[in-house]
Amino acid sequence: MEKIRLGILGMGNMGNGHFHNVIEGKCPSVEVTAVCDTDAEKLVDVTEKYPAVKAFANPETFLDSGLLDAVLIAIPHYDHPTFAIKCFHRGIHVLTEKPAGVYTRQVREMNEAAEASGVKFGIMFNQRTNPMYAKAREIVQSGELGELKRMVWIITNWYRSQAYYDSGTWRATWNGEGGGVLLNQAPHNLDLWQWIFGMPKRVRAFCEFGKYHHIDVEDDVTIFGQYENGATATFITTTGDACGTNRLEITGDKGKIVIEQGKLKWWKLTVPEREFCFTTKEGFAAPACEYEEFSQTEPEGHPQVLEAFAQSILNGTKMIAEGKEGINSLAISNAAYLSTWTEDWVEIPSDEALFEKYLNKLCEKEDCSKK
Repeated sequence: MEKIRLGILGMGNMGNGHFHNVIEGKCPSVEVTAVCDTDAEKLVDVTEKYPAVKAFANPETFLDSGLLDAVLIAIPHYDHPTFAIKCFHRGIHVLTEKPAGVYTRQVREMNEAAEASGVKFGIMFNQRTNPMYAKAREIVQSGELGELKRMVWIITNWYRSQAYYDSGTWRATWNGEGGGVLLNQAPHNLDLWQWIFGMPKRVRAFCEFGKYHHIDVEDDVTIFGQYENGATATFITTTGDACGTNRLEITGDKGKIVIEQGKLKWWKLTVPEREFCFTTKEGFAAPACEYEEFSQTEPEGHPQVLEAFAQSILNGTKMIAEGKEGINSLAISNAAYLSTWTEDWVEIPSDEALFEKYLNKLCEKEDCSKK
């Protein structure tokens, strides 16, 4: 087999984008053999222009068609685990869009089903292909930054207008998306947080619901994280700031890295800060540092993730992001919501039953408001 036969489940913005990436030859180890969407209008373009691609309006018929080696899942968040598990039971490989799901229990169950099935399971964390973030991870993981002290990420360039939220009834709802900026825009950043800096042991979060838009879910968030070694993390995100910022700063006792505007800046201390602090005899002295700077054009991440997924199936090579890792970013966002609702610190992993209890109440309230 030289190419995998891919089916795309969900032909909205993301699914359509993945479809055209393959059609345009950006994923040479992939051919799209089938697509599926319950909205027939989204299939018209495919059936008219690409007759070799089979279009389905029924997901079960699509999965049972025999046309698929793998499925790319690009449907609403709640359904990611449901249909991933259906694929696993059929021996079909899965690449799912982010987030892995809405709450950790369903994702944990999805991961267990993937492990039992023996098929390949990946997640579309395309930001991991950004060379600046990959370099940051390399520096941190190698120990060159020393003992980690602090991470601060201001990621406020996710601006969205009210028209964006009004464009679909499922958008920015507890029933449709399961959350706001943490579930829709920021999962990539939450993944990179834990991928580069590690998982915090607990968080205290402040989610503002409908602060800048007429929506029920959060559009402004500040999260504080604490680590076993005493390190801290601060994560700030919103869809309500125009001229937003994307600045990631990580400090260790051997230096600091900053990623902003397509560059990674690295200050390397000649003497570790902790050592210098207690050995210098000068009260106003600071350790000397060397400076390096990196910049590299960001690749098209989506086709790169899909091609690596296909190669993993064909040749056993490594994926960009394994699906089981999707639970980590969700564990942070679930804990952030629960911290806001309980007005307290929340340990990670958080209480799954308690989280679902709060979420279900919000979904019920939302249903009642529409009647």
